[in-house]
Amino acid sequence: MTTMLLDSPAAAATATASDAELVSASRQGDREAFGRIVRRYQGMVTGVIYAACGDLHRSEDLAQDTFVRAFSSIDSFRGESSLRTWLFTIERRLILDRRRAERRQRYTVPVEPSDAVTEFDALDSLLAEEAESRVRKAVDSLSPTQREVFSLRVEQGMSYREIAEIAGTTEGAARVHYHNAMRAVKEFLE
Repeated sequence: MTTMLLDSPAAAATATASDAELVSASRQGDREAFGRIVRRYQGMVTGVIYAACGDLHRSEDLAQDTFVRAFSSIDSFRGESSLRTWLFTIERRLILDRRRAERRQRYTVPVEPSDAVTEFDALDSLLAEEAESRVRKAVDSLSPTQREVFSLRVEQGMSYREIAEIAGTTEGAARVHYHNAMRAVKEFLE
């Protein structure tokens, strides 16, 4: 493990190092190199998560989990994609895992007497739940590839190029999968 002073030549080299150099140094046990990776990408990772969930505390927790997982699996990074894409792939998997866990917990919602203030409010709530359920069923009916592309585009706001990199496909194929998914969701809802 390497310990560097901030004014040392090694620290200066780490500050301007490429992603590949930082990954290589991290694999050799240089924690400062991995720290540089975190500082370089933490804002982007947290921002994407925040855009997806709207909760800063949760975003910071998921970003930290992303970097912990990246640190523990840095040896598996093959460099076939950019480090940024690899980190976003880890992040996406963590978000999807967290959402699945939340969906399982969502079925045990306590009902309070104040929830049924008027019949109109109760009806609105029922209709919203029904609409959410129908949309969820429509998305669940998509093929795994369509569901992934749909989620990355709609929930994460990613470009087709980024989706193609993460999904391991071409940009054109990502567009086709997204448009087919949108058509299938619309048909399901009609």
